[in-house]
Parts: sequence; structure tokens; C-alpha cells
Amino acid sequence: MTLPDQLNTEVSRRVILIDDDKDFLDAQVQALELAGFDVQAFLSGTEAIRHITREFDGVVVSDVRMPNMDGLGLFKHVHELDPELPVLLLTGHGDVPMAVQALKDGVYDFLIKPFSAAELIASIGRASQKRELVIENRNLRKVQAAYINAKTPLVGESAVMDSLRQTLAQVAEADVDVLITGEGGTGKKTVARSLHGLSHRKAKPFVQISCATLSEDNFYADVFGSEVADAPHQRYASKRLIGHLERAHRGTILFDDVGALSLQQQAALLRVVETRECLPRGSTTPLPLDLRIVATSRENLMDSVRNGTFRADLFYLLSGVTLHVPPLSARRIDIRLLFQHFLFAACTRAKRPVPRLTLRALMHLQGHDWPGNVRELERFAERFALGLDPEEDSFSTGAGSPGLAERVNQFEAELIQQVLSRYQGDAKRSMDALKLPRKTFYDKLTRHRIRIADYR
Repeated sequence: MTLPDQLNTEVSRRVILIDDDKDFLDAQVQALELAGFDVQAFLSGTEAIRHITREFDGVVVSDVRMPNMDGLGLFKHVHELDPELPVLLLTGHGDVPMAVQALKDGVYDFLIKPFSAAELIASIGRASQKRELVIENRNLRKVQAAYINAKTPLVGESAVMDSLRQTLAQVAEADVDVLITGEGGTGKKTVARSLHGLSHRKAKPFVQISCATLSEDNFYADVFGSEVADAPHQRYASKRLIGHLERAHRGTILFDDVGALSLQQQAALLRVVETRECLPRGSTTPLPLDLRIVATSRENLMDSVRNGTFRADLFYLLSGVTLHVPPLSARRIDIRLLFQHFLFAACTRAKRPVPRLTLRALMHLQGHDWPGNVRELERFAERFALGLDPEEDSFSTGAGSPGLAERVNQFEAELIQQVLSRYQGDAKRSMDALKLPRKTFYDKLTRHRIRIADYR
């Protein structure tokens, strides 16, 4: 399941540029397009305002001295429409008092002609970043209720997540045992719960066993149950102990981190997988089991088989159907959606309003490597929901961390990859969606080493 369309926050680098001097206008359009901006050019303010709405996700740049509606009049119109929409004013007259008053009134920046293309590009770049943050925060609030109600367990619109969801739906119907692999924190248990929720067993129990916490002393009684009391389990002397396997009857049982089981424990589990029966301690009559067995592993179990720490026969039985959960580094385009999902959930639990996203937090989302995967991102969202400012080093702002230019380039590459993935490598549709001319589009592919064939 993908998220509501409103959450697909592809904030563009759009600019509405107004100047009554056509030669000057054409020169600025060319410079901005070469810098990767999508420019709509107008010779008058009255013509431009018809294209400016509260939903416009870019920046307005206007000359001050123009007939009919001048730049200050245009700014007043835009400011009434949306006071958070950045407006840059240009003038060749060096009117300092006017510029100071305009900045006090809310104009984002004021450039005195003649200015360099680099000055204009830098100012628009900063304004675009500010507008991006405004749109991001508006989207957070716009879809909060819909997002919480959707209860989407597998969040993301990347190609790898689409593939995982499709495979998951097919496997759920087949009712076969499944091995789920992936790095720590990628969401393997969430995938297991989704598998159960999509199957005909969804109304029956879902029982989870953390294999890493099972000791040799309590493994058999806890997993298989017990008809009699023995030393480690005297507390059950007055009643029969129902094991995890029996509790999962007609449902799904998850052996989380299955590679942590000892060889003796693996042998006991192997008999269950083969026979679909369990024999409680002290009983002579096996209990028939109707259940789906799911196992997760962050380790390469084939390597464990080779080094003798995992049984080959159990591995081959469990891995007949294997689902791999990709790390966050393989689906960075999902980071914002996941963050929103976790932020909404955390604010709902804490009964707190959704806080405004800060530029610092946005840059962290874009630039951090997330070695802890989805689990680390969820903790970050929870801290942000509570208004806790994480330590400086968690924002990767120290020596050796990516600078602003690197992070902007990284975000640009991720956005292009996201669009290519959505349109399955269709170059024309991707160019239209990104609002990029053909040459600029292919120049960016080359610069970011993106192979369009990989998305077809």
C-alpha cells in the first residue's frame, strides 16, 4: 500500500520571474535554467498574478519599476495570498530606504542591479529551501488524520518496497513458511506481521518468539509446553503450561532471529517444521499443529550453515520462500514518508500536536546515513515529536560530514531516482514531472551517475 498522494512531497525548484525588460528577462531565464530551476517568465505583474496561488511551491522574483503593477504592488498581492511565499525584488535604482522597508514588510530579499547570476541563484536557492520547509510542514498537517487512519504497515513508494508488497501479497495467499532476511532495524518483524495480516489466518493468533532470549533451561517448556512441573518450572505445578506453539495453533508463529538458536534447539524446531506436531514436556501424545512458521535473520544463514552453527536441513526447509527487507540506504526516497508516519504515530501516542519541521531536522533526514535503518529513524521521529533536540553529532554536522552543497546534490539525485522509478525509466515522462529541459535532464543523469536503463 502506498501513501496518500498529498504525501508525495516533490517540492520543485520553480521560479516565477517578472520584468518588463525582455532582454534582461531572457538573460535571467537562461541563467536560472542552466542552474536547474524551472522558470515561468512574465513581462508584467498583472499577467503573473494569475499563475500565483497559495499552493505554488516555488519563489517569486520581480523587478520593482514596472508599469501598471510594480514590484511592491505585486508583493502586497502575494503577501495577502500567502505571507510565507518568498518574494525577491530587483531594482536598478539603489533605493535603500525602500529596500529596508520592503524587507521589514516581509520581502525575502532585495537585489540591486547590476547583480551577478551567482548572487541571484544563491538568493533563490535559499528562498527555495525556505519554501520547501513551508510546504513540508503544511503537508504534515494536511494529511495527518488520513495517514493515521490508513495504518499502513509497510511505508514507502520506492521500487523495492513496491516489489516487496507485491511479493508479500502473493506469498500470504500461498500459506507457506517464510524466511525474512535483512539488516538489523529494517522492519523484518513488521513484514512478518503484514504477512499474517494479509493471510486467511489474520483473525487467529500471531505469536512472536525472540530466539536470542531463549535459554536451554526454559526453551522446551516455553516453546512446546509442559504437562508436569520440574525444577525450572515449579511455578507451573498447579496447572498445565501451554507453550508458544500451541498458542499459535491456526495462526502464525514468528521465530525472530532464528540464527540465535542452539543446534539442539534447532533440532527440536526442525521436527515441528517437518511434522507439524509438538510434544509437550511430560506428554506421550503429540499435539497436531495448524500454523504458518515465519523466521527472521539478520545474519547470512547460508554462511552459518557452512561454518556449522546452523543446520542445513532446517535452513532449506525455512528458506523455500525468502523475503529480503532492504536497508534504508537502498530506499532513501522513502525516508520522508517513514518519518511522517512515525512522527504522526508518536504524536498520537503522546497526545501532542505535530511540531513544525525545522530546517536542521530536514537536513538531517536528507543527509544522515541511517546505519540503524528504520528503527533509528523511528527513534529520531519520537524524539522530535517530544520536542527533544538530539545531540549535535546526531545531525552529522561535524568535520568530515556532508556540506550544504553535497546534501543538495544528494537530494537532487534521490528526487531524480524517485521520479525515474515511478515512471519506470520513461525519460519523457520523467522530464515532464521534473520540469527539466532535455539537455539539463541528461546532464544531471551524467553528473549523478544515474543509469536510466536501471529503472526500465
